[in-house]
Parts: sequence; C-alpha cells; structure tokens
Amino acid sequence: MAKLRRELDDVRSIELDNAFYVEDGTWIESLTVTSNAAFDPKAVVEEISGVSLFYDSEIPTASDDLEIRRLTILANESYPFILSLVLRQEAIPNRIVLQNDDFEAVVTTRDWDQFRSMADEVQETLGEFELLSVTQNEDPGEPLDSGRLTEVLVSKLTDEQLAVLETAYENGYFDIPRETSATELADELEIAQSTASERLRTAERTLLELIYGPRE
Repeated sequence: MAKLRRELDDVRSIELDNAFYVEDGTWIESLTVTSNAAFDPKAVVEEISGVSLFYDSEIPTASDDLEIRRLTILANESYPFILSLVLRQEAIPNRIVLQNDDFEAVVTTRDWDQFRSMADEVQETLGEFELLSVTQNEDPGEPLDSGRLTEVLVSKLTDEQLAVLETAYENGYFDIPRETSATELADELEIAQSTASERLRTAERTLLELIYGPRE
C-alpha cells in the first residue's frame, strides 16, 4: 500500500479490502484506491517491484475530479507488513486504510493484554503508534469487510442514486448541522429539487433494505 501511495501523485486514500497469504511473503490483495486525479492502474503497478496487477475495476462516481478503483494485485510484502503484524497477535483486522501518509487500522482483540502486546509490536517494528479510541463490543465484526460492502452497494444502487449520495456526502448534507441544503444539492447536480430528494430517499431506502430486508 505504501509503495502504491508513492507512485500516485494525488491519492486520497488506499484501503485494504481483503488479503490472502500465498507463500514466501507473497499476498493476493484487494485494494480500493481513491484519487483526486485519473490514473492508469497497469502503468502504476508496473513501476513497483514485486507487484503485478491481476484485475481492476472502476467504481462509478459523480465527480469529475474523483476516481475510485478496486485493484486486485499479487504483491511480495517485505516484513513488516501491517496486516501480518496484526495477524501475528491473533487479532482481527476490521479495517486498514492508508490516508495522508498514515495507516489507520480498526482491530478487534480478545482483551486488553492482547491489545497491548499488538500495540507494543507495532510500536517496536514500525516506530510509531497512536491509539485513537477504544470500544468494548461483544461483536468482533468481519475481517476486512468494507470491500464486499462497496461491491454490494454499487450493484444495488443506480448511477443516479450513487451520484446524489456522493454529492450529498461530499457537500456536508449529512453533517450536523447541515453544510448544504436540498436546494443547493439539486443545483450542484443540475436537477430539480424534487428529483434530487426522490433519488436521495430511494437510495436511503435501498440501503435500509440491505440491512433490514424489504418491508412486508
């Protein structure tokens, strides 16, 4: 992930969606790359030693200044690899994302002692560790599950629904207090306010159906 970040000039984030260990330090990795500029995945990967591109796909986005791609790569990860550090401690990696040149990880451990052991190894190996928050939860969540969620959402929502959700999110429509109004959202999308509201409600209903199932 760090090597890929160095090859991209205007990357916003790189998220590790899934990973499988092959052998001899080689991993199959699925990544979601969000960039403020268009890029050629094949050309970028060719510049990185020990990495080859297996597959890539583009995720629809409403913005002309944003490109989101999912890459599946075969990568030889020299130790330390942050995922391997987490797994060595038998912890569950829920989310690993590289943003602003910092790795942010959401990890589930059995207890505080296991967490301290993992944190100590990360600190000793990578030289830096900052604890942002701790939550006690009986449900450990799924390992690296965000990629599957992205695929489901893209397959269930239309391009128009994705566009209105993305534009609303980017412009602070869901913030408290709201940073933009429904009228401003419609103007940004160059559609009628009634159309924007209908698409937004339909998209939100679809998301709730994915969680709770269709209403009877």
